Amino acid sequence: MIKKKKLYYPSSDFKKNAWVKSKETYKKAKKDPVKFWEGLAKEVYWRKKWKKAFEHKPPFFKWFLGGKLNFSENCLDKNIETKKNKVALIWEPEPSDERPRYFTYYDLYRKVNKLANGLKKMGVKKGDRVGIYLPMIPEAVIAMLACTRIGAVHSVVFSAYSPQALQVRLQDTEEKILITADGYYRGGKIIDLKKNADEGVKDTKVKKLVVVKRAGNKVNMKKGRDVWWDDTISKEDDFCKPEVMDSEDPLFVLYTSGSTGKPKGIVHTCGGYTTQAKFTGKWIFDIKENDIFWSMSDIGWITGHTYSVYSPLLNGTTCIIFEGAPNWPVPDRWCQIIEKYAVNIFYTAPTAIRMFQKYGDDLVKKHDLSSLKVLGSVGEPIDKGSWLWYFEKVGNKKCPIVDTWWQTETGGILLSSLPGVGPIKPTFAGLPFPGIKFDILNNNGKSCKSGEKGDLVILPPFSPGLLRGVYKNTKRYKKTYWSEYGDEVYFTSDIAHKDKNGLIRIVGRSDDMIKVAGHRISTGEMEDTVSKIPSILECAVIGIPDEIKGEVPAVFEVLKGNWKKIEDLVVVEIKKGIGPIALPKKIYVVNDLPKTRSGKIMRRILRKIFTNEDLGDLSTLANPESVEELKKTLK
Repeated sequence: MIKKKKLYYPSSDFKKNAWVKSKETYKKAKKDPVKFWEGLAKEVYWRKKWKKAFEHKPPFFKWFLGGKLNFSENCLDKNIETKKNKVALIWEPEPSDERPRYFTYYDLYRKVNKLANGLKKMGVKKGDRVGIYLPMIPEAVIAMLACTRIGAVHSVVFSAYSPQALQVRLQDTEEKILITADGYYRGGKIIDLKKNADEGVKDTKVKKLVVVKRAGNKVNMKKGRDVWWDDTISKEDDFCKPEVMDSEDPLFVLYTSGSTGKPKGIVHTCGGYTTQAKFTGKWIFDIKENDIFWSMSDIGWITGHTYSVYSPLLNGTTCIIFEGAPNWPVPDRWCQIIEKYAVNIFYTAPTAIRMFQKYGDDLVKKHDLSSLKVLGSVGEPIDKGSWLWYFEKVGNKKCPIVDTWWQTETGGILLSSLPGVGPIKPTFAGLPFPGIKFDILNNNGKSCKSGEKGDLVILPPFSPGLLRGVYKNTKRYKKTYWSEYGDEVYFTSDIAHKDKNGLIRIVGRSDDMIKVAGHRISTGEMEDTVSKIPSILECAVIGIPDEIKGEVPAVFEVLKGNWKKIEDLVVVEIKKGIGPIALPKKIYVVNDLPKTRSGKIMRRILRKIFTNEDLGDLSTLANPESVEELKKTLK
C-alpha cells in the first residue's frame, strides 16, 4: 500500500493483478447501471436468460425478470466441471486437539445432493421453508445448499439465540422441518443445542427435527419426530436434480434481531442475490481461485451467509469456517488459524480487532501472517487507532483494508473502496460499489455538501441483492424502508458524510443520534473521537435523560492498563474533536462492554441498565457477566 497524505493506494504489484484496477469501471457503471449489472449477470450460470433486466414499481422492484437458475448449481455443479478435487471448505473445530475436516467441491456436491434427497422424502417442496439452527459446522453449509438445491427457502437462526427467539422465527415462517445438532463447543464448554431446539419448536408447526451428532452429549430423541442426520442421508443417492428457480423466487429469509419489537424476516431472491454475492466478493476482496478466505462471521448473520460461505463458493475458492471463539483456548488462536492454513483474505469485526490489540503486539509477532493479502472490517465503523493497528501489525503495511458497509437488507457489501483502485482512507467505508447510487440527504431531502452529515440513502436502480420484502409484512417493509423520503428512495437508517474525494464515512445509526438541547450529535462520531486517546481500548456512548437538555452523552470506556485523569483526557478530546455541546455528563471506566458473539457492542443494553428497564433476551451476548458488573458500576 502506498500512502499519499491521508489516503492509501494499492501498490503497483497489487494493482497489476487486481480484478479491477481502473476508475473506468466506475464510469462505465455510472453511465448505465442496469446494463452494467446485466454484464456481470452473464457470468452467472442461467438455465434461461432473463427477458428484462430491471422493473421498478415503487416501492417494489425486480431484477432479471424471466431468468431461470439454481443457486447450488452455481456454487457446486459449475465448479466440479473444472475443479472437482479442489478443497471448497475447511472446518476448524474449537478443540485444538480435534482434527479439522476438509471437503472438496465434489465432496460437498455429493453431501448436498444426499441431504436434498432426504429432505424431499420428508415432503419438502419448492417454496417450503426449512429452519436451520446449527453452529459453525460443515453440516450447516450443507443444509443451506441442500435447501437451495430443491428450491426450499432456508431460514437460519443463530445457534446462540434462546429457545424463545427461535420459536418466534419458526412461528413466523411456519417451517415444518428444523435442522439442528446435539450440541457444540464454545469456550471449552458443550452447549446443549438440542435442548434449546426442543423448547423452541413448542407451539410451532415443526413436525421433524433432523439432528447432527456433533458434541456427543446425551440428548432426548422424540420418537416419530426426531431423526439423526446420518440416518437421513445414509441411503440417499448422491445426485438430486436441481430445481429450476425464477430469478425473483425467494432464496432465503434471514431475521434481523432489532432492538425492539418483533424481528423482521428479510427476503432475498435467487437471481439478484447470486449476481451481487459473486461480484461484490470477487472485486472487493480481490478473490482469486487459489485463495483461502476466512470470514469469522457465524452463518446466523448475513455476513456468514454471503462471505463466510456463498461468495467464496460462487467464486470457486476455499473458505474456512471455525466453530469456536478466536481467543480460545489461547488468545492467539486466530493467528494460529491464519498461519496454519495460509489464509489470504481475513474478514472480521472492529470489536474483534480491538480484542486482538488488547493482547499486545507480541502475540502477532509470534506468527507468520505473510500469506495475508487483503484485510476486511465489518459490522460497525472502525476507529482510526484500530484501523492503523490492523494495517501495521496484522497486515504488515502491505494489505489493503476494505472497510465494508452493508446490511442484512442489502444482502452484500455496497460501500467499500476496491483494493485495486483505492483510495482507502482510515475510518471511511469508501466509495459505492460500481453500479450503486448513494446519496446523503439533509432534513429537507436535499443532497448534503461535502462534510455535512445526513441520512444515507440508496437511489434507483438499487442493487440486485437488495431485499424484496419483509416476510408476510408488506406494511412494515414500506414503512421501514420507503417512507422517510418517498417510495423511490431506500432509507438505510444510517447517518453519514462524504469527503471531497467522494469517500463515504458512516458515523452511526439515525436512532443512535443524541439530541442535546436540540442539537443532533452522533454517538458514533463521539466514540471515534474518544477512541483517539491511546489509553482507551474501546468505548461506547449512549444518550441519557437530562431535565434541562433533554439528553446528554454518557461514555463507557475500557482502558489499556491503569490511567489517571482519564476523564480529563476525554473532555479535552471531545472539546477539540466535536465541541463543548457534546461534553458527557458521565464517564465510566469499565472492564468490559456487553457484546454479541458477532462482536457488536450492545448499546441498547447500556441504555436499559442506566434507565432500569427490563433487559430482555440476553442469550446472544458473548459476555453476559459484563451486565452484572455494569449494574454494580452504575449503582
